[in-house]
Amino acid sequence: MHTMSRPQKILLALFLPLLILSLSQTCRAHNITKILAQHPEFSEFNHYLTATRLASEINRRLTITVLAVDNSAMSALEARHFTLQTMRHVLSLHILVDYYGSKKLHQLSRSSTLSSSLFQATGAAPGTTGYVNITDHKKGHVTFSTEDLPDGASPATYVKSIKEFPYNLSVIQVSSILTSPEAEAPVPPPAPVNITELMYAKGCKAFADLLLATSDVETSFEDNIDGGLTIFCPIDSAVKSFMPKFKNLTAAHQSSILLYHGVPVYYSMQQLKSNNGVVNTLATGGGVKPTYTFAVKNAAADETVTLNTKVDEASIKAMIHDEDPLSIYSIDKFLQPKEMFKAVLAPAPAPAPHKKKKKGKATSDDSSSDDAYSPDSAPSDEDTADKAAAGRIATKCTSVLSGILVAVAALLAF
Repeated sequence: MHTMSRPQKILLALFLPLLILSLSQTCRAHNITKILAQHPEFSEFNHYLTATRLASEINRRLTITVLAVDNSAMSALEARHFTLQTMRHVLSLHILVDYYGSKKLHQLSRSSTLSSSLFQATGAAPGTTGYVNITDHKKGHVTFSTEDLPDGASPATYVKSIKEFPYNLSVIQVSSILTSPEAEAPVPPPAPVNITELMYAKGCKAFADLLLATSDVETSFEDNIDGGLTIFCPIDSAVKSFMPKFKNLTAAHQSSILLYHGVPVYYSMQQLKSNNGVVNTLATGGGVKPTYTFAVKNAAADETVTLNTKVDEASIKAMIHDEDPLSIYSIDKFLQPKEMFKAVLAPAPAPAPHKKKKKGKATSDDSSSDDAYSPDSAPSDEDTADKAAAGRIATKCTSVLSGILVAVAALLAF
């Protein structure tokens, strides 16, 4: 076996920090919505990425290429009046699950390649219709076409690079929408979901009864399903324990506390396990200071997900329903917002050594707070989703970095 010489070990030791730095820069979290927001000519494309929930799919992936089209091209697509689900299929063709920056597109092996789109990768495309042919023609002319491109239809062409994070994210502009009869085919609407029936069957009958008794609240839950909704449903014993307090609330507060158990974003269990942050709820007001929020926390050791309101903390007990755009989870406590109930103060920290105050100046001991939580600092649902994506990417990159360090340590040992 070859043994590394001392000069080779020195060179490796010098090169290693540069390698780690390069990989760390590559492993950055991205947010497609914020990237496209800097370019008004893609506002319609950006809007539909959010409306179809493809934006979150893009953000959670480590390696991705987005084929964006400008507002003019999107107008032609909108004129066809596709349903939102069909629009999702069409735009899924514009999301390639591999990295294609400008340089790579102009240096394709054999001048062409076949790339899987999100339409293919998610299993929505029949056969191979979700693959995209990328061809590098003479004089740098690059085209994109679907596997089922109709005769006489023109492929989309490369226009320019919008944003590139090498080997992680590439956002490029193409001239037109990719044409695919399969992606454009009508999609049957999803079967209606009865949230109270789902709760009845999985130990949340008492909470379901409260929703049924407050018809406007039940309607609010149902109206938010299509746009994405996560419901945290207290189990029957938790509702029973809380009922004395619930009955003493005003009608308006009863409605608010029920709405407090719904988050207007779809979160799968995996997303909740990789998410730490404050989320808005259906009860959150539109003022400068967000109200009726709570924090999602998770423990990596046992993958327990908890919801902290500053008044109480509930744990997710089971999954009742999880199918995009709706997820329902049972929890072991009735969530109590601090807007209605007194917040439970955190244990006071040990007193710091007393310092003499200088006249006219206040020391750090002068500042105090009844509650460590500040609504001003509560992030939006979009920011929370960003943190979740960043956490997932960081986890993947940490694994890669760990592997590199182990391999290098083994080499240096020789």
